[in-house]
Amino acid sequence: MNGHRFDPDILDPQHGILTTVQLRAGGVSPKAIRHQVESGAWLRVFRNVIAVTNGPLTWEMKLRAALLYGGRGALISHDTAAFEWGMSRKSDGPIHVTVPRGCSAINQPAVLRANQARPTSVHNLEIHPGVSMHRSLAIEHIGVDFDPPRTSKPDTAMDLAVAAETAKEATVLFVDALSAGGVSVSTMRKKIELRRPRRYRRALLDALVVLADGIQSVLEYRYAMDVESAHGLPRGTRQAPVHVGGRTLFEDVEYGAGRLTIRLDGQQFHSARQVRFRDRARDNAAEVDGRARLSYGWDEVAHDPCGVYREVRDVLIREGWSDSSFPCDRCSVARLGAQEGA
Repeated sequence: MNGHRFDPDILDPQHGILTTVQLRAGGVSPKAIRHQVESGAWLRVFRNVIAVTNGPLTWEMKLRAALLYGGRGALISHDTAAFEWGMSRKSDGPIHVTVPRGCSAINQPAVLRANQARPTSVHNLEIHPGVSMHRSLAIEHIGVDFDPPRTSKPDTAMDLAVAAETAKEATVLFVDALSAGGVSVSTMRKKIELRRPRRYRRALLDALVVLADGIQSVLEYRYAMDVESAHGLPRGTRQAPVHVGGRTLFEDVEYGAGRLTIRLDGQQFHSARQVRFRDRARDNAAEVDGRARLSYGWDEVAHDPCGVYREVRDVLIREGWSDSSFPCDRCSVARLGAQEGA
């Protein structure tokens, strides 16, 4: 590689990203490093972090560069760890890294190619999206032995929540991460007690109480909080089993021993064929049993929970429920706006 030989036991696991200390230990002088970078043969990703290639960096190379920049004990964390765990979508922003409290590394902006000695396409001008640094006094307790090293699933979920701007946003991120990551309520409760979050602790513990009731997605959580709780509707039964053709399927929410079934559309989490079969079978079973049913997706629950509430309330009353619900603050604002518009 440009006349230099590197130890594959270091080069391969680090995906071709080396520190200047490792390069010098391999016999490459500071002058030679500078020449390779200035000629465009190598890329300087960060201070003291070099890619021994001039091509675009893969995702794995970008992760490794961020970790090497962070130094000893660095962990992939927050949004980046959530993506690596399959708990969220990939972010276009910087790579998040958590380091020991005494580490001197600071945030780094996106790194662009400064050397134009070797022509490249416009979309290849960015070398690295940058690094967002976080510090922890409990660094030795929050990581897992993984490649690349990262924060554990429970710690990742907590970090996402604590970084949110509001308690409501924190709980939504928290529930979504736990659901997607398959983190149990008991595991997360123990983690909160051991590593007390610096804010939103009460909100996160309250979210765990709701999750323990059988909620399995952030959509179900928003329905429970913004439709049921906010309007005083009765708490429905979560994941109620229904037997269809020798199979056991589960309803999202059920009221009155099955008099009303609420379907919360989570098709993004299932194959289209699987969803069609499941919903068709449940619809047929509900019709045969004479059960009322309503279906809602993210748009209705997240953006018009008051409209969902009114429909659910009307059907519950029709099915014999004695109405004890009430309008929420959002209902009052919407009613006021409608009156002013009239």
